Amino acid sequence: MPAFDGGLEEPDPFEAFNAAMGGGVIEDPYPGFALARALGGMQGVEGFSFDGQGTDDTLDAHLPDMPGLFTAFSFDAVQQVLRDGTAFSSSAYALVMGPVLGRSILEMDEPEHHKYRSLIQQAFTKRAMERWERELVAPVVHAHIDRFADRGNADLVRELTFPFPLEVIAKLFGLPEADLPWFHRRAVEVIAVNVDNDKALAASAALRDYFAVQLADRRRHPGRPDMLSVLAEAEHLGERLTDEEIFAFCRLLLPAGAETTYRSSSNLLVGLLSDPTQLQAVRADRTLIPQAIEEGLRWEPPLLMILRTAAIDTEVCGVAVSAGSAVITNMGSANHDETRWADPERFDIFRESKPHAAFAYGPHTCLGMHLARMETHTVLTALLDRLPNLRLDPSAPPPQISGMTFRSPAAIRVVWDT
Repeated sequence: MPAFDGGLEEPDPFEAFNAAMGGGVIEDPYPGFALARALGGMQGVEGFSFDGQGTDDTLDAHLPDMPGLFTAFSFDAVQQVLRDGTAFSSSAYALVMGPVLGRSILEMDEPEHHKYRSLIQQAFTKRAMERWERELVAPVVHAHIDRFADRGNADLVRELTFPFPLEVIAKLFGLPEADLPWFHRRAVEVIAVNVDNDKALAASAALRDYFAVQLADRRRHPGRPDMLSVLAEAEHLGERLTDEEIFAFCRLLLPAGAETTYRSSSNLLVGLLSDPTQLQAVRADRTLIPQAIEEGLRWEPPLLMILRTAAIDTEVCGVAVSAGSAVITNMGSANHDETRWADPERFDIFRESKPHAAFAYGPHTCLGMHLARMETHTVLTALLDRLPNLRLDPSAPPPQISGMTFRSPAAIRVVWDT
């Protein structure tokens, strides 16, 4: 692939990404969230100015002054904001992520959002999911485990949970095997937009050009089972996706799919490996895996916060919110709301099952949530099947989940019997 093989001598993308994301992060934000919830489920200030004094520099850099800045901390407040796509708009993501992703479903409101989602979701059918699990996800996971299974030790983040979701997405798109190293590097650069914006923009443009070549090939040779072919041929009420809409979705799937799965599967492994009793329960009874996955998502969601803008004057949990105000929905805080879950700071796969907010709510509920769950199920099953007596490496520092917006461990060092 002469047009796309530049940069293969660049530094390891995981090293660059991990080093950039690892500094100055918050290890445990949940006590602070609990203090905030005690003051009210919805809090904010009117007349807030994004002048570099906000909680997120990426918002300061992209958003104009707004009538107010509010944060939804309680489960009820977060659910209300995310469910109401009329009162709360997603359009601010055009400023935050639009330059990197293009115009994607992330920033769309109704009715445009519904039309676009109706086309995109045709690539996520139950039949497709079953085929992906059997033909794509399981082989990718096992191929990664093959590389370290005989060694007796590994860093599960670097050697499995970080690389495998990107490879799955590449295979979902039907990309040639020879292109994967180039694709992985550009994908990581897009994901790390908050680390290096210029490099992310360059990677985004390169991916757009690359997908243009791939999509043109699918249009010349229709009927293939890969996701690019399905998107190229999708139709709903006479509407079809434009090329630029397909490119935007392909770029969105990198942070929305690969990064989220990498972080959520890593967080679940930390929870289980840090509690040998619960790990043994899952090892002995694999029917516990689905509830373990849900508890992992509740306990440590990969993404803590998402942004909305009040489209009208409204009210959330008794707090007036002026039209035009920025609203941060803190899903991490919602998932630790003590009025909904007893002892919410504790990882407990046996707690009463209740819906959590990790995949959001309402019209923008995560489109790929079933894929993410399936990938995590496949990873955990494969690890338990293939690595006898899997446990944390007693000679290594225990894994530490960290981050204020995105949450995951930098490493999970494990050993097993060989």
